[in-house]
Amino acid sequence: MIRQTVRSLAVAGLLLIAASVQAQVTVISGEAKDSFYQFAVPADWNGALVIWNHGYSFSPVGPNPDLGPLVDVQLAQGYAVAASSYSQSQWAVFNTRRDNARLVEAFVEQVGEPSSIIMTGASLGGIVTADALERGDEFSVDGAFAFCGAMGGSRVWDGAHDIRLTYDAVCGDVAPIPGGATGLPQVPGVIDPNAVALATNACMGTLTPPDFRTPDQNERLARFLAVTKIPESFIITDMVFATNGIANLIFDPGKLDGGQGLGNIGVVYDDPEVDAKIERVKADRKAARELQRNFTPRGELENGNVMIVSLHTDKDGLVIVENQSEYQAVVDAANLTVGVAVEASPTHCGFSPAELVAGWESLRGWLAGAPQPTATSLQGTCQFVEATQGAFFPGPCRIDPTYEIADMDGRIVPRDNTKKRN
Repeated sequence: MIRQTVRSLAVAGLLLIAASVQAQVTVISGEAKDSFYQFAVPADWNGALVIWNHGYSFSPVGPNPDLGPLVDVQLAQGYAVAASSYSQSQWAVFNTRRDNARLVEAFVEQVGEPSSIIMTGASLGGIVTADALERGDEFSVDGAFAFCGAMGGSRVWDGAHDIRLTYDAVCGDVAPIPGGATGLPQVPGVIDPNAVALATNACMGTLTPPDFRTPDQNERLARFLAVTKIPESFIITDMVFATNGIANLIFDPGKLDGGQGLGNIGVVYDDPEVDAKIERVKADRKAARELQRNFTPRGELENGNVMIVSLHTDKDGLVIVENQSEYQAVVDAANLTVGVAVEASPTHCGFSPAELVAGWESLRGWLAGAPQPTATSLQGTCQFVEATQGAFFPGPCRIDPTYEIADMDGRIVPRDNTKKRN
């Protein structure tokens, strides 16, 4: 029954794409105080609004934000699609509730009152979506689709902090990177990512073919990976986030405004030498609380009937899959379906088009009255999409119903300020 309902929706919606039927679409762009917005409204608008929450960006806030990877499908199905640039770059969750409220206000003024609102988001956009579901009381959300989302919230920064401090302990004597536990103040505040890449290569051979690394590089690499537990292919990316991202988080006056919201007192690291050498940082209690407020989910949903589908890849080295177990721990299972795609090699948000469409169609079916989807039905829907629409939405389909998501504590050691959940 689940598959039949979802498949009928898929056929009705996706054949519009397959037949290249392009309805007239009106695009509206504008500015809402310190953020920008963009709407796309099809001529046969069905009355529902999809809000796309984009991911983490180091770029300055700018006009004409993109409308997400599923915009063509959603427009063909009759949905209006809207997005905010957010008023902040990087960890923008301090202001995104206000930004999306202004987005909806502008949409109502220029297009009309939507009959329902669906939120979608990826990476940072996942936690922006989760925040709106709990604290976005300016408008009601009926459904949400998140993928590769930072659903554990601000706790991910403890992991970034550990990565940065572990690098300093392992590599600081060989290839130091400016910034340390707090990054650099916002002015200048940015370290060239190429400099980060060259430093990690000098220390661990990250850009060097394995056969040409020195024994010391191999030893430091093994130690770093054992402590951080990230894929080798993500070292440079994660170090850029753990350097420039932390600097922005701490020193931006619209965020922690110089408050040390991150610490590692009492953390025991897996490698005894690293544990003995690593810098110990005491978090400022006020700043740590402010970071938790912006934002760590508590599961207190504004709409108790909201339907949430959340996808992740199992080897994500930037937003680890354990984010999903954090979210599952606080959100009622009747509101949340999680599916994990098992990949051959690590990616961040490396979903196939069929997997993304399957997640979206499964949410649509649920909202239309079908039973709550499961990981099994997500995989079945993906296979159906691949078989019938593979020319437009190719696979693979890798959602594993037997995949067990580990607890976040095994990857990011809890801090004193981390609220433990039973």
